[in-house]
Amino acid sequence: MPEWVIFVSLWQINFENMEKNIIGRKEERKVLLSLSKSKQSEFAVVYGRRRVGKTYLVRELFEGKFAFYHTAISPFEMTDSDLLYRQQLKTFSESLRMYGDYHKEVPSDWFEAFSWLKELLMRKGTGTRQIVFIDELPWMDTPRAGFITAFEHFWNGWGAGCHNLFLIVCGSATTWINDKLLNNTGGLYGRATREIHLSPFTLSETYDYFKSRGLSIDQYDTLQAYMVVGGIPYYLSYFETGLSIAQNIDKMFFSKDSKLQVEFARLYQSLFKDSEKYVEIVKFLATKRIGFTRKEICDALGISSGAGITTMLQSLEASDFIIKYIPVGGSSRDAHYKLIDFFTLFYCHFTDKVKVGAGFWENSLHNPKLNAWRGFSFEEVCYAHADKIKNALGISGVNTNISPWISSEKDSKTQIDMVIDRDDRVVNICEIKFYAGMFTISKQYDLELKNKVTAFVEQCKKVKNPHLTLITTYGLKQNMYSGGVQRVITMEDLF
Repeated sequence: MPEWVIFVSLWQINFENMEKNIIGRKEERKVLLSLSKSKQSEFAVVYGRRRVGKTYLVRELFEGKFAFYHTAISPFEMTDSDLLYRQQLKTFSESLRMYGDYHKEVPSDWFEAFSWLKELLMRKGTGTRQIVFIDELPWMDTPRAGFITAFEHFWNGWGAGCHNLFLIVCGSATTWINDKLLNNTGGLYGRATREIHLSPFTLSETYDYFKSRGLSIDQYDTLQAYMVVGGIPYYLSYFETGLSIAQNIDKMFFSKDSKLQVEFARLYQSLFKDSEKYVEIVKFLATKRIGFTRKEICDALGISSGAGITTMLQSLEASDFIIKYIPVGGSSRDAHYKLIDFFTLFYCHFTDKVKVGAGFWENSLHNPKLNAWRGFSFEEVCYAHADKIKNALGISGVNTNISPWISSEKDSKTQIDMVIDRDDRVVNICEIKFYAGMFTISKQYDLELKNKVTAFVEQCKKVKNPHLTLITTYGLKQNMYSGGVQRVITMEDLF
């Protein structure tokens, strides 16, 4: 058998083995592998919330296949920008030497550094696909360093015309990625051939991840874990076998030297300049589950309603911490900003307010505050899996607007957890209940539900059919009051 056939076969087997280590990410894998086999130059930008698994995805797919791989230095422990600039260049040159560069000195600037990278790749030849991976690219752009200009020159002046080059860059600083790469109005405008926004795991992927690590865990416990940290692989990796979910949460957040006690501050500091302002916003948004309007945020925090708050809200949205939505029946003036990051929500409600002490979570499992938190956190899980809910309702292809609803009547506290306003003349009025068993509708609760539907229909004046829908963990127990519910969505549907 010819050597090249053996090489290609082994290369394919290697990829297949590495892919087995990756949970989910099917579309992202498909895109990256397709680009790796392209016959032209490719420039992929992989971005998303910090800790979401960007580096792991690229490294597992292409480990051992990189023509060059470099990870930038985190800038958050080094306050001297000139020293940081020199250190970034120094580590870049060290990475160059690891992959065969002959220069022993440190490049004088980024233009020289990328010139050496170009030389290195040219010496490796043009016959095979060259995969170049630069991780945490935004960290390399230190003040007055001219980094983005040098990077632009490297790609436009040489890389874009090098048909065997596949350049992958990663970054958690989503605002920088958007401004400097994806929405760049200068020389990098439209240069990225593919952008991949990596989202957190779904419930199903989280369940698969736990199983891959040997955790004996059912859907109910997976759901509880998700309600605490969401689908962030880095946080999920701290769950240990042999411990209950409650024991794991205590160990991760509330015990002495717990792994995630200081993560909150580090997370925001690593993503945003003036991180204190961003923290102030998310802590305020955490106080109301449906969120606040821009005006309410500005008034409460004493922030002027100008470009500054616009940038901060856009940055938080781009980083998957918040969403902007228009309530059913509202206009753009009623747009709300809502905190959706599970880890941040959990931190703001518990970790930031509880003194470290062994067994806090285990000893508080029946605390009314925890029960209330479970309720609204389960609501967030449902919003994060709205596509699964639509699929269970058989309306995947129907255009919808999904949001909570609050009565506009003065002194009324009537609100609906989720309204699915459909283009097919139906409105699903959804009640969301986290419950440890089959949910039972009492006489009093039945009256509440009827009043909610009536208030919604009267105030929204929608000429659509209201379908009362229950979203709960295990399902609805049949009794004389259960007949008013037209559809039941269970935890299993969310998986």
